[in-house]
Amino acid sequence: MKGFNAIVRPTPSLRGEIQALSSKNYTTRYLLIGALAEGTSTVHYPAHSEDSDAMRRCIRDLGAVVEEDEAKMTIKGFGRHPNPVKELDVGNAGAVLRFLMSVAAFCPDVTFVNQYPESLGKRPHNDLIDALGQMGVQVGHREGKLPITIRGGAPRGGKITVSGSVSSQFLSSLLFMTPLLDEDSEIQVLHDLKSKVIVGQTLEVMEQAGILVAASEDLMYYRIPGRQRYAAKEYVVQGDYPGSAAILAAAAVTSSDVLVHRLAEGSRQGERAVVDVLRTMGVPLVHENGTVHVTGNGKLKGGEFDGDHFTDGVLAMVAASVFAEGTTRFYNVENLRFKECDRITDFVTELNKAGAHVEERQSEIIVHGKPEGVKGGVEINAHYDHRVIMALTIVGLRSEQGIVIKDAHHVAKSYPQYFDHLLSLGADIEFQPQ
Repeated sequence: MKGFNAIVRPTPSLRGEIQALSSKNYTTRYLLIGALAEGTSTVHYPAHSEDSDAMRRCIRDLGAVVEEDEAKMTIKGFGRHPNPVKELDVGNAGAVLRFLMSVAAFCPDVTFVNQYPESLGKRPHNDLIDALGQMGVQVGHREGKLPITIRGGAPRGGKITVSGSVSSQFLSSLLFMTPLLDEDSEIQVLHDLKSKVIVGQTLEVMEQAGILVAASEDLMYYRIPGRQRYAAKEYVVQGDYPGSAAILAAAAVTSSDVLVHRLAEGSRQGERAVVDVLRTMGVPLVHENGTVHVTGNGKLKGGEFDGDHFTDGVLAMVAASVFAEGTTRFYNVENLRFKECDRITDFVTELNKAGAHVEERQSEIIVHGKPEGVKGGVEINAHYDHRVIMALTIVGLRSEQGIVIKDAHHVAKSYPQYFDHLLSLGADIEFQPQ
């Protein structure tokens, strides 16, 4: 997509209905387990985003045969025998990189290249590198960062420890790969485990593919029998709560009558909690039959929320709370610092630039609400981060003078249709080519 800035103007009301985009987290996982199966799997309603495109491109490079039409993808997998490729390019997709680092251990020598030195290139992967080392895999790296070279070929199971304090993706990566090893494995998670809900999604899709994993109740210890095979199956991707969180927040801060379909009440996505967060903040909404119906009046009240349960929905909820009465506190969110940008410091800086009153702590974001709205009238740096772009758009809708969001095309990383969906609901947004 060509680069553009988004000029977001004050928009008093939003009306209409949209279909939620498909879940990025589930799509990348289904593509991966399709590749790790021997036989042909089908994924219905896959997400189309830079992350899922990166996973699709890389599994093709590794030897999967992927075909697609409007509604589905079929994947003929390579099991535990990927092509011995020399290079893989995951773009700016951290989860894809981390999941494939373990799969690459079946290859003799693969280098993950670095195309985004200012974003993914800055993110650390030491915890996974340490775990792969315990399995006899040699990893070349630059202080835990890209470019990373995996020299594998014969990874061994056994007792493995991995830290969960920076990201749950390292654990998910090991969980996907260890069932294919000759040996049984035990994984002990050290320190803390961030985003446990997302690990639940990994276990859920593995179980759907017929893989046995015994997990402790607190998700800190796992026993994984070796010599298993992923079954080739049909999968249906559910609607995406993290992206929909921004649409729901936009509806909450305006006068609105907005329906978002394909959001299952029983979903295991942690970001499903954003519906409860908005409800607690006094937003009039109904969630039934897979549809969230928001009849917003722009009035919200502050509260206290544990953000670790809905990591990818936190920024949208922070944006909504900019306009709430009183103070809102999001705590237990330190892992936001290790995303496409530092989603605490960088985001808080830009919110305050737009006229909000927000403070940060090491693992908290504290918002002093301004029910009257914010001034705006500024150009904002979204730090090439899709979640920051979405959240800042919400603030622009309730600003007096609008805001300009630089490099807004990076929203395509997870939600290419985000601006189209907002425009269809009546948002006043214009685009400035770069």
